[in-house]
Amino acid sequence: MAAHDRQHHGSRSCLGRGRKRGAFAQTFGRSRGGFTCKVHARCDNQGLPLGFYLTGGEASDYGGVDSLMAMPVPKPAALLADKGYDGDRFRENLLQHNILPVISPRSNRKAPEHPDYRRYRDRNRVERMFGFLEHQRPIATRFEKTPLSYLSFLNLAAARLWLKHFVNGA
Repeated sequence: MAAHDRQHHGSRSCLGRGRKRGAFAQTFGRSRGGFTCKVHARCDNQGLPLGFYLTGGEASDYGGVDSLMAMPVPKPAALLADKGYDGDRFRENLLQHNILPVISPRSNRKAPEHPDYRRYRDRNRVERMFGFLEHQRPIATRFEKTPLSYLSFLNLAAARLWLKHFVNGA
């Protein structure tokens, strides 16, 4: 009787309990380079990370915006972001919250809104922060399969950045 029930309830395994497994549960997504994930970071004005959020490699950058803006840190006066975050709704949302969007326009925009390029140059600090993170072997190779353990390694690397800042800043 048990084998008959298992064969006719659906195509999933009997232990699966209806949940999906695989790359989605591990925040992996297919991109041009294979399975990967995107790391979204919120930084202060010195390029030091305040928090991270992971999405799949094929996901749009807009998926990480709400989580990044909901972090319990002070509201910024300006938000520097790359072209992936360029969207009319996102810009309007920032302006409603009195945050100046400093985002380079996408190449396919019909009416490009050019940012304050003097402020946009400061995005270099964020890129250097990502460069430092990519030099950490567990982060660059993504040995960890679960998002929690990968975020833990990201936070450890961020702590190394913060420690370096405090030791040399004294």
